[in-house]
Amino acid sequence: MNPERFLEQFGHLAEAPNGIAKRRELILQLAVRGKLVPQDPNDEPASVLLEKIRAEKERLVAARKLNKTERLAAVMPDAVPFELPRGWEWIRLGSITLKIGSGSTPRGGKNAYVDTGIVFLRSQNIWNEGLRLEDVAFITDETHEKMTNTHVTASDVLLNITGASLGRCALVPEDLGPANVSQHVTIITSAFDSFRPYLHKCLLSPFVQNMVWGRQVGMAREGLSKRVLEQFEIPFPPLAEQSRIVAKVDQLMALCDELEAKRNRRTETHGRLVRAAHHPLTQPRDRTELDTAWRRVRDNFDRLHATIDSIKAVRQTILQLAVQGKLVPQDPDDEPVSELLERIPMPAKPSRYKKRTHEVIPGDCGLSINMPDMPVPVGWNWTPLIDIARLESGHTPSRNQPDYWGGEIPWVGIVDARMHDSGIIQDTFQHTNEVGLANSAARLLPTGTVCVSRTASVGYVIVMGRPMATSQDFVNWVPTKAVSSEWIQLVMIAERPIFRRFSKGAVHQTIYYPAWLSMHIALPPIREQHRIVAKVDQLMTLCDELEAKIQGNASCAQRFAEAVVAELAA
Repeated sequence: MNPERFLEQFGHLAEAPNGIAKRRELILQLAVRGKLVPQDPNDEPASVLLEKIRAEKERLVAARKLNKTERLAAVMPDAVPFELPRGWEWIRLGSITLKIGSGSTPRGGKNAYVDTGIVFLRSQNIWNEGLRLEDVAFITDETHEKMTNTHVTASDVLLNITGASLGRCALVPEDLGPANVSQHVTIITSAFDSFRPYLHKCLLSPFVQNMVWGRQVGMAREGLSKRVLEQFEIPFPPLAEQSRIVAKVDQLMALCDELEAKRNRRTETHGRLVRAAHHPLTQPRDRTELDTAWRRVRDNFDRLHATIDSIKAVRQTILQLAVQGKLVPQDPDDEPVSELLERIPMPAKPSRYKKRTHEVIPGDCGLSINMPDMPVPVGWNWTPLIDIARLESGHTPSRNQPDYWGGEIPWVGIVDARMHDSGIIQDTFQHTNEVGLANSAARLLPTGTVCVSRTASVGYVIVMGRPMATSQDFVNWVPTKAVSSEWIQLVMIAERPIFRRFSKGAVHQTIYYPAWLSMHIALPPIREQHRIVAKVDQLMTLCDELEAKIQGNASCAQRFAEAVVAELAA
């Protein structure tokens, strides 16, 4: 595919996953390789402009307005990264600039900042699209004058040289006024304003960005030195062609902005449509509205659920319907929960039972701290979880005792829960042994125990496929015959989006034991539990198949887009 064909297919290619970002990269890559606009044999070659730059630098040195520097080595023909069109030249960045220098920290650091004054630019203000001044700092005129080597002018390009924002680059606008920069930002002053816009585009190109990240010195906070930056190889076109390149880049980037805005609007509209279609399923006013909602979703399923996000919404809706008793028909022959609880013994209450909380915090469908004011289907009960499952905590055998570890007993940590979330766990990364259990508060828990991470990463839910122990990061439930492991897990997963409601902690969220001791669960008859779980498994398998199909289509589109990028950039 040639560049002209690419431009014809621009909108179509942008629909691939990450397509618009790839298009932006490709535009800049084509620009610096001379493939974005046609060459004009009447253009004055870049070599003439370079001679003018050398003459201007010599004039400034003679006038003592510029320090004399050692001439940089030419880019040798056998070392050029790629071939350039006729009239272009490979040059070093330092040979076309008057200054490359980083800013500095004002004496006193942040204490030198004032409410208003001279703009002081930091790395968070430098963005490829331009300067962001919402949280800009200010320094006094006196501080600014003392920092004479870091003044910013309208002839400058600013480049972040440290940290995660390494490589972000912005032009200084003419109306900025007096400004200064921190030590995390490099000031690049071009010899002539005329080629500053092209220099900015070039610095943003994947070709130069790869140099930025590949040649940074030392640790990330040290970033790029002036000596490294001035050695960068830069493809330099004739000045007239630079103007055409910049205009075409701006035109295509504006088109990218339009495509991105349209796609975002479509995504937002589609999300609202999915939510509107699903809401009557989980919150119907009556049976008629529920039936109507089912038909609407069924008749428009392919249109509603054509994205990964919409499949996630389907999964959550399925879980909510399951926990609300709307997924399978009820059987009047099922033994009501009230009768079931009368004949099945309750587990012994733990010693900390008196410390349970008395506040009422309802969930959305199947969990609540204490008794909620939410109806349940006929034959169901809101039941204290501690009445139908034995509460067990976990513990970590001492790490200072190697003989406590490496045995035959699987020990569940957060990493294991993350890997096996929403499923059954059969083995773990770490194992303890009988000695480790005997010398700690860890307990060997039976097959079928439901483990919920209650701290660190709240909300992972797994079921033990064999006897195991867990860390203290879990609350563990050993079911009685009144409830299945699968039902507890299903309800926990369905309510996971609101676990923060049950949690406390400003930084690290934790669901503390007083809340778990008062947790109530929506409990159906045991046979209905099994029917609901089986239906959820069936529907989740269909979701898996649909998600795989969507991902396969997206992968094909992505590979096609990447192939186009590779072909054009070669």
